[in-house]
Order: sequence, then C-alpha cells, then structure tokens
Amino acid sequence: MTDSISFSEIEAKWQEKWEAAGIFKAPRTPRAGKKFYCLDMFPYPSGAGLHVGHPEGYIATDILCRFKRRQGFDVLHPMGWDAFGLPAENFAIQTGRHPEDITRENISNFKRQVKSLGFSYDWDREINTTDPDYYKCTQWIFLQLFKKGLAYESTAPINWCPSCKTGLANEEVFNGVCERCQTRVERKNIRQWTLKITAYAERLEKDLETLDWPHSTLAMQKHWIGKSEGAEIDFKTEPGDVISIFTTRPDTLYGVTYLVLSPEHALSLKLASSDKAAAISAYIDEAKNKAELERSDLQKDKTGVFTGSYAVHPLTGKKIPIWIADYVLGSYGTGAVMAVPAHDARDFAFAKKFGLPIIPVVRPLSGLLEEVREYAYVEDGTAVNSPAIEGLPTATAKEKMVQVLEEKGLGKKAVQYRLRDWIFSRQRYWGEPIPIIHCEKCGAVPVPENELPVLLPHMTHYKPTDTGESPLANVDSSWLKAPCPSCGKTGKRETNTMPQWAGSCWYYLRFLDPKNKDLSWSPDIEKAWMPVDVYVGGSEHAVLHLLYARFWHKVLFDQGAVSTLEPFQKLRHQGLILSFSYRDSNGVYHPYEDVSFNSNGEPVLSKTGEKLSTQVEKMSKSKKNVVSPDSVIARYGADVFRIYEMFMGPFEQSKPWDMRSIEGSYRFLRKIWTMVYETEWGNGEGLLSLRNRTIKKVTEDIEGFGFNTVVSTLMIYANEIHASQEPAKIDIETLLSLLNPLAPHISEELWAALGHQDFLARQAWPSWDERYLEDDKVEYVIQLNGKNRETLTVSKSVSQEYVKSTALSLDKIKTMTEGKEIVKTIVVPHRLVNIVVKEKIAS
Repeated sequence: MTDSISFSEIEAKWQEKWEAAGIFKAPRTPRAGKKFYCLDMFPYPSGAGLHVGHPEGYIATDILCRFKRRQGFDVLHPMGWDAFGLPAENFAIQTGRHPEDITRENISNFKRQVKSLGFSYDWDREINTTDPDYYKCTQWIFLQLFKKGLAYESTAPINWCPSCKTGLANEEVFNGVCERCQTRVERKNIRQWTLKITAYAERLEKDLETLDWPHSTLAMQKHWIGKSEGAEIDFKTEPGDVISIFTTRPDTLYGVTYLVLSPEHALSLKLASSDKAAAISAYIDEAKNKAELERSDLQKDKTGVFTGSYAVHPLTGKKIPIWIADYVLGSYGTGAVMAVPAHDARDFAFAKKFGLPIIPVVRPLSGLLEEVREYAYVEDGTAVNSPAIEGLPTATAKEKMVQVLEEKGLGKKAVQYRLRDWIFSRQRYWGEPIPIIHCEKCGAVPVPENELPVLLPHMTHYKPTDTGESPLANVDSSWLKAPCPSCGKTGKRETNTMPQWAGSCWYYLRFLDPKNKDLSWSPDIEKAWMPVDVYVGGSEHAVLHLLYARFWHKVLFDQGAVSTLEPFQKLRHQGLILSFSYRDSNGVYHPYEDVSFNSNGEPVLSKTGEKLSTQVEKMSKSKKNVVSPDSVIARYGADVFRIYEMFMGPFEQSKPWDMRSIEGSYRFLRKIWTMVYETEWGNGEGLLSLRNRTIKKVTEDIEGFGFNTVVSTLMIYANEIHASQEPAKIDIETLLSLLNPLAPHISEELWAALGHQDFLARQAWPSWDERYLEDDKVEYVIQLNGKNRETLTVSKSVSQEYVKSTALSLDKIKTMTEGKEIVKTIVVPHRLVNIVVKEKIAS
C-alpha cells in the first residue's frame, strides 16, 4: 500500500462520494446562531483557464468552510461565473467566433479545473451572469435605480478607450490609460447612462467603520470617496455674477490673489473680455481633448488664460483677476478655486509662471515666514496677515473663518466628495441590455417588470464601432423597435449595454435563492443568510467591485429589498502568487520544462547547459512562467497542491511558486500515508500535551487565516507521532482530523483505512483540554565537567534518578566517558545534568 499513492483515483473516488451524499449542500435557511456564509469573488472565465495563483483564495475559503461545518455551522459556500464583459468579446473578435460560444467553453474548462481541487461548493447554487434568468434580476435592479432617480442619461465628456471602443468609468482609468488594455484614454462626448453613486457618498464613507476589512482597502475606499470638509465661499464678479468655490482651507482666504475657473465652468466664456474671447475659446476646445488625470496630477507645466475680468475679495474688497486653467476640473467641487499660491503647490507653480502675487497667511510651525517665499507651505501653522483670525492656530482659524463668513452671508460650512457619478453604460455588445425604451413623446421609459428579461439578441456582426454607438444599434428592427410602455407608439430600445461590474454588484444575493423564477431572492432567505460572513478575493478589487456592490446594496436596503446595511462583513485578500522566470544571455525566456539545475542549484538550459538568469515575476505567457494547476495536479495530486499553496507563506503576502519546493509537501503527505499503513497503533493516551496544543493552535490559525502555520504545526505533530515509542491511535486520528480541511481526499482515504465508516468531513472538530496545554516535556543540557555536550528531552514527571541514568546511557556521553572515572553526577531539576569525570589512575 505504500509503494505508490494513486492520488487521481483517490480524489475522483471521494469527490464522487461527497457529491452522491450531498454533504456540502446548504439548507434553505440556517439554524439560529449557526449561519456561516463564505464567499469567493467569483471568477471571470477567461480562455487561458486557471493558473496556480487563482485557486489560492478558493483553497483558503474551502479550508474555512470544511472547518466551520465540522464545528456545527450551517455553511453556504457557492460558486458561479462572472461571464459578461470585454475579455470574452475581444477574444471572440480575435478568433472570429461568437462570445456566447467562447463563454460556454471557458466556463466548462474553469469548472473542470475548480472541481479537480475538491472544493466543497454547493454546486446546486451555481450561477452565470449571462444566463437570462440571472440578468433578468440585474435589469430589475437597474429599474429600481432608474425609478429612484439614481440612473440618468446625459451627454457629456467621458473617458473613451479607442482600442476597446467604449466609455470607461473614472475607476477604470489608471495613470491616464485603460485599466484593461493600457491604451491611452481620450475624452469624448457620448450619450451615456450614469448612476448617481454620489448620492450615497456620505454613507459609503461612514459605514466603512463597521467593517472588518484590511486597513489598506478601507484607506483606498476612503481616498476614492474623498470626503473633504471645509467651506463654500461666494466671490462676486465685477459684471455682477457670483462664483462659488469650495475650499478645505477657509483660514487662507486672506491669501487669495486670483480665482481659477475650469474650462467647463458656465462663466468661462461669459467672463471673457472682448480681446480675450478668441484665446479663451481656443483654450477651452484644447482642454476638452485632455483626460482628467493629464490635466491634474500629470501636468507639470501649468497652462492658463486670463479672462480680462475681476472678482471682488469678500473680506478685503480688493480686485482679484479671474483666470481659466485646465488644472481645475469641472467635475470636482464647483469647478472653480480660490488660488492661494503661498499655501497650495499647484497655485504656487501657476503664480510663479504668470507672475501673480504670493501672500503668506500661515506662519509655519518653525516660525520662519521666509520659508513660504521659496515654496508653498501646505501644513498647519498660525494665521498671519489675516485680521479676522490673526494669531489663531489652523484648526481654530478654520472654524472662526467659517463663522465670520456665515455671519456676513458670504459663505457656509460645506462638505465635498472626490467621488464622481458612475459612468455605467458601454458601447459594446456582450453585456446585459439596459431595460429602457426611448420614445419621441415620453422620453426614456422603463420596460415593465413583467416583460423582463430584455434578451440580448444573437448577432453575427457584433464588432464595436468608432461612432460611439453600440453594435446593438444595427440589430434587426424586430428587436430594436418596441412599443412605448407609456403611450404605445413605436419607440427604440436602449442599445448601450451594462458594464461587467453590473452582474457582480449583487451576485452574493442570487446565491441565496438561485432557482427562484419569481423573485431575485426570497426576503426570508435573505434575512436568514445575510450579510456575507467572510469574503475573499484579490486586492485589485479594493475600489471598483467593492465600492459598486456596496452602493447597490445600500439602494436595495433603502428599497426594503435587503435587511443589512453592508453586504460583506469580513474581507480578506490573498497575496499574489508569482513565478520564477528563466532567461538566457540573449534575453530569451525559457519555460520551466526546459530548465534543469546543476550541482550548485543554479538553473541551466537542459539542452545546452547554458546558465540562465532567474527572477521572480508576475505570471505571463510572454515570460513563459505560467504554471497550470492541471500539470501540478496530474503529477502530485490536488491535496499536495492545496498543502503547498497554503504552506508557501502568509496568506495575504505575495510569494513565488517554486516547482522544486512542492516536493516537501508531497513527502509530508506520503509520510502520513506510510505511518497509517505501517504503524501498529496502540490505545494509550499518546502525546497528550502536544495533541491538545496542536488542536488549539490549528483551530486558532484557521480562524485567523494563518494557513502556513497550520501546515507547519501539523508537520511538527506528524514528526512527533512518527518518533513516538508508543504510537497511539488517538494521535493519528487527530492528525488526520486536523489535516482534513487542507487535504480532504487523502485524509478521508486514511480515515477509512483506520476502520471508520462515516465521512471524516462529517466528524465533529476536535476540541482541546486547557489542563493539558502546558508542555509536559523539558530539555536537559548534559555537561561533562561543566561543558555542554548533549541535550536530553524527557517528561517533567520522571524522577531525577531516571534523568541521571538516561543521560549516562546516551551514545555520545558513553563515548566521551569511556575509560574515565565518573566522580559524581549532579542533576539540576528541569535544567541540566553535570557529569564530573577524571582520568582513571592506572593500577
């Protein structure tokens, strides 16, 4: 039985048994106090299939769910597919196939790979966002947003990806490029559907305090929402208009030396004097073609145009020039800023370039006002050159200035958010149709709920266009034309589609009741299972998916459709799994299969022996360092894969996959296999203290996502069992029981080999006894004439005579005392044994 282990046969056998017994199916509703809803961020089924980095989070949640079931919880652990979106459509275009066919094949392959790892998902709850029964509910949620005034149509400059040929939300643009294809983003006026996420900005920010999420993710969400507290101040222009500005530093009001309007501001052209009108008009046109990031953070050299008009300082009455500059964005705040160059870096650079005054109004904490003349001082300090607040520290000065403004009717306390409304529609084919009919008489009219879903029509020619219109605009008129639900006249269906994020905004709710044909979910089931107790996925979703899902959930909460304020109570991110890549002297990458290692452990090209340089990098086809789980499982089995992936390092940290290191995980499981079949197990109490300490540590580490230390703890326990002089059955059974969530197949097989009939997965999780947590072993240092020579580990309960005799019987001590006279042996309890010897006198 120990010559070879047929992992593939064992895994297929137990997966079939689990499925037949239905042991991972969740009940309709959990018992009171026994709910555990654990969710993975469901995958986008790409054509490449899984690589070894993808299952890391799935293994972790599977361990947690198997553990919780055995603790007596009712566990809901589902899986599904986030299958609409650009990747499938782009791949279909490249291969000349239809995205529906591509998606179906990809899902089949992903499901095969996921199932091969033995995850304990409730497959009866499987969902697919491209299923009409699913996107019927997505469309229903959109209608709720529309009816609340949270979904609106507008034509405005948006981020446009010329490669993907679609509009992008601000959250999908990073450093001025499309987050999916890295093409530089343009600005384009396009008709769009937009969701008013800004209406929930305050709650989205405030409710973060209630969540058990990684600090970095909370910080990213707070930064993106960007709550700023300050004041709104009115500046009257000489022509009689009022320019409202928002500032977080009202204490610097006396330092304002000019105003800046964004090119989009309603007064930009109106305030232009006759001799400046042409220049300002040209500047506005030029700004329209720049991305927002290009205009703000990336723009080193500030540009602008003087309008020729002036405003009046609300407190001093002095004339202030009004400029137009594209570093001010029309989409943020009021689209106008009061420029305080002494205390704002962008204003300082602008003032230096155009020779505008710089008036310090905050004395640095150092007390040296000269510092402000060299650069913008942006920290707190003491108000100076500011009659109404002179000498006050910044925090107090802010409050006092707002009070002064409110008393004079010149301003008020205000809050602004960095968050912008969500550009929702996409000018692509492969997405959920937006359930709106455009009528010349009635405008945008929602499709009646009883007519959902609006099915996505099959199209042979679905390539995106450069016109800003979706390919659906060219579909057969039988789909495109539809009667207006309000007046009955012929209208036109909305041809833009929803973004990929739509289906993932609410999927955790559909898992609760996936077969319901009448409702998206049943209210009693939602109340019983929500919120998600543990949510696991990549940190790359810290803003996009998580922010959008929280927004939809809060809208549904206000509708009375859900019972919790937040969808995901506890969130954990897995670290990125990297991979070694190998390059020759010409910079050519070689796959691991073509690499061997010399006697020094250095990588060489197998065919030529050339030494290769190696580096740890993100997995990619171009670097030939993608590792497929299929090949690893075929060679080592799913349990070895699972053990190794958890043993690589702390769950949340990045770490490199190393095919050489996986051998250690294989040897560990093989050792346990051999122990079970080749050891005669007794009925004694075994390693009582170690067993209880192991149970406690494994339990706590699983709860705390310390899976790497779980594996190391089990390895220590296995070694001690193997070395035990009186191996006890209770120890090997406990080891298998604790190993089960990590290596479920082999542990079930060995559990059965020990004579058990029922599934190990159904056994109660082991408990520890506090009385036996203290280590009952002690290590003695063995000395010869005061010098350390050896160590001895024994039970604390043994006699000093036993310690003495055992020390003298150690092989090393016997060798070193041979031919010598033992004068005396001193035992210091629980610390050391000192053997005093001298040379024998010849007779």
